[in-house]
Amino acid sequence: MRITVFGANGGTGRLLVAQAADAGHEVTAVTRHPELFPVEHGNLTVFAGDATDFDSTRAAIQGSDVVLSSLGVPYSRKPISIYSVGTANLVRAMKQAGVGRLAVVSSSATDPAVRHLDSGGGFFFEKVLKPVIGNTFGKTLYDDMLRMENLVRDSDLDWTIVRPSGLFHTDSVTDYLTGADFVKGQYTSRADLADFLLRQASETEFVRRAAALITVDPQPTVMQLIRKEALAK
Repeated sequence: MRITVFGANGGTGRLLVAQAADAGHEVTAVTRHPELFPVEHGNLTVFAGDATDFDSTRAAIQGSDVVLSSLGVPYSRKPISIYSVGTANLVRAMKQAGVGRLAVVSSSATDPAVRHLDSGGGFFFEKVLKPVIGNTFGKTLYDDMLRMENLVRDSDLDWTIVRPSGLFHTDSVTDYLTGADFVKGQYTSRADLADFLLRQASETEFVRRAAALITVDPQPTVMQLIRKEALAK
C-alpha cells in the first residue's frame, strides 16, 4: 500500500512513518525540513512539502492509496490555522487525485459534546486542569482542530477522525483501548496513536466516524505529563 504521511517530522509522525515502512508499505513522509528527518528506510521517500501549500500537497499525494495526517503544533495564545488550512488542502488535493482514504489526528478535548465527559482523572484534572487547558492556552488550538473536524466530516472522503488523550512516550505499542467518539481515560502514548493511525489504512470499523483511543498501562502522572510534554515544547 502507498501511504502519504503529513506531519511526518513530529513525535507521532516519525513513529508512524517507521511503523508503516517496517510493515512493508511504500511511505511518503511530508515535511518542511527533510534535512532534519531522522528516519531512514528502503520503503521511504522523504518529500519536501507543506500542508498549507496546496501545490506541494497535491504533488505529495500523487499515486497514494491513503493519506494519514498527524499535523500538530504546540499550544499558543496566538491564532492557529495549521489544522484547518492544511486539512482543507488535503481534502481538495485528494479529491483531485482520486485518493479516498483519510485519517487525521484530533484530540479528545476538541468536540464540545465529549469534552465535558469524565475521563477518570479525579477532581483536580476534571474540574481545574481540563477547563484551564481548554479555555485558555489551548483554546486557539482546539478551536482550529474543531474547524478541521468539520471540514473532514463535510467531505465525501472515507475519513476517520482520531482522538487521543494527553500524549506521552512509551518505548513500544501497548494493549490500548479504542472506541467511537470517546473512551474514558486520560492518556495516549504516541506509539499507540501511530499504530492506530496505521491500522486505519486497511481497517474499516471507523470509516466516517470519530475514534478515540487511550493507553491503559503505563500511565504518567499529571505532573510528569506537564513537565515532559507541555513544558518541553
